[in-house]
Amino acid sequence: MTEAATTLETTPTGGPLGRPRHTNLAILALAIGGFAIGTTEFVTMGLLPEIARGVDISIPTAGHVVSAYALGVVVGAPLIATLAARVNRKTVLLALMVAFAAGNIGSSLATSYPVLMLARFVSGLPHGAFFGIGAVVAASLVQPHRRTWAVSMMLAGLTVANIVGVPLTTWIGQHVGWQWPYALVGLIALACVAATWAWIPHQPADHGASMAAELRSLKRLQVWLALLIGTVGFGGMFATYSFIAPTMTTLAGFSASAVPVILAVYGVGMTTGAFLSGRVAQRGILRGIVLSLAAIAVILGLFGFAAHSPWTAVPAVFLLGLVPTILVPMLQTRLMDVAHEGQSLAAALNHSTLNMANALGAWLGSLVLAAGYGYEWPSRVGVLLAVAGLGIALVSGLLDRRQRAALA
Repeated sequence: MTEAATTLETTPTGGPLGRPRHTNLAILALAIGGFAIGTTEFVTMGLLPEIARGVDISIPTAGHVVSAYALGVVVGAPLIATLAARVNRKTVLLALMVAFAAGNIGSSLATSYPVLMLARFVSGLPHGAFFGIGAVVAASLVQPHRRTWAVSMMLAGLTVANIVGVPLTTWIGQHVGWQWPYALVGLIALACVAATWAWIPHQPADHGASMAAELRSLKRLQVWLALLIGTVGFGGMFATYSFIAPTMTTLAGFSASAVPVILAVYGVGMTTGAFLSGRVAQRGILRGIVLSLAAIAVILGLFGFAAHSPWTAVPAVFLLGLVPTILVPMLQTRLMDVAHEGQSLAAALNHSTLNMANALGAWLGSLVLAAGYGYEWPSRVGVLLAVAGLGIALVSGLLDRRQRAALA
């Protein structure tokens, strides 16, 4: 779809409210970017043994490669979203994908551990800002009651990556070389650039936005509580999934060749969760967040036991993908609701905090393993993080209720 073929309305605040004739294509363009990001983020976890051998480090040390990418997201998301507050959002999305392609191609060319760490950090810089700004764009293209659906469809690219992209590139990494998945991701990112250019409607700069306006959202307690839910609540999932390949081969007894299939099962769970998220949100976003966190705590509590048998390990991996993915779009919508004038920054920070959870989880998991505990223990540490996230969500809900009572 070209810009000329797009009809746009504007919100009362002057921001774009898209009504393109081909809204689905616009969201598909964003989903292609999500597919590329999901592939590069999660394939590393499936290739930790190959990466460790390739750059001559241990598997726990290779876990820091996951953390390097996550820290890139943490730094890049707020920085880029704030600096680009008054820039045409379509232009920002194009620039982010070009930078993302360059970072992944750089990762494919890395020949040492320090260079790989730097390349993964650079690759992570555009991640959060792309999803954050993309979520605002996606939500602007549909009616207000369909915002969570639009965001979940954009994130569906990430989940589909775990069905197709991650297993396929894991197989390629195992058989051809761990560098090749990153090169392929770079090419997919360039395809996203083309799709964004063709299908995303023109997004005029919001002249009412500013760096100060974006930063004002950080004065709101509910914004910080929502960010903490993501950081703490998701840490346990990442502590478990960061070491999914050695966990499945060591505890469940699967061969290395079965790892791509197991990753596909995780991807099916993620995709199912993305499609269920909109329905769960209709019953109340904060209620859905609380129930999802409680379910995550239960799943992580049982995961270490389930991982000892292939018959229970596979369903556990499916649930590990399913329930956290139901939570992500609801957290994204919650942040945009409580941030008011700082939606771009808040939406980007959601992915920043999720990758802080990624870094935190991978780090805690590596500490547990380095201390000599088995691969069933990272998920047990994760239970504590999920319960803490649940507590924060309950506090947020209590404050909401008190605020509504005060206004009544």
